Amino acid sequence: MTKLSNSFKKIQSFYDQKKRMPSYSEMAKLTGVSSKNAVYKMVERLCGLDLISKDETGRLIPGKSFQGVRLLGYVEAGFPSPAEEELSDTMSMDEYLIDNKEATFMLKVKGDSMIGAGIMPGDMVLVERGREARDGDIVIAEIDHGWTMKYLHRRNGKIILMPANPKYLPILPKEELKIAAVVKAVVRKY
Repeated sequence: MTKLSNSFKKIQSFYDQKKRMPSYSEMAKLTGVSSKNAVYKMVERLCGLDLISKDETGRLIPGKSFQGVRLLGYVEAGFPSPAEEELSDTMSMDEYLIDNKEATFMLKVKGDSMIGAGIMPGDMVLVERGREARDGDIVIAEIDHGWTMKYLHRRNGKIILMPANPKYLPILPKEELKIAAVVKAVVRKY
């Protein structure tokens, strides 16, 4: 482990415990660095890696990759192959999944009409408002004063909401249909 990554782990640990970033003098104590110039250079390197950032007043704040999850490589989903583990990068789930943070939210799934799409009761779906829904997208829709999650299909100029479970019938709006959001991801906890 490099000295920089070891120092960063200590900064992360401090942040996890105190719920704030350490000051420059606290950083010096944490990392065993005695000179303010060395702490400044370390902070600049961490800023360059998006691990630490500065707000508009110059205060240190967590960067985009501060709480990222390590990306170790690939896993074979077909025939078994030798495991190859290498730290290729870290990634933030927000950075990976969210394009527009202000328009993105999570919903907990209730019901089984989308199990054929791999969306089970109790799963969480990450959805984005304001995104144009295309044919085949899974959408959150208000239809005839009720809410549902279904595939959006356009046929002969009409919109049909299709379930992913043969127990349910397609839904055609009788009065009105508003597409509120498009599903971007499904999160399941085992």
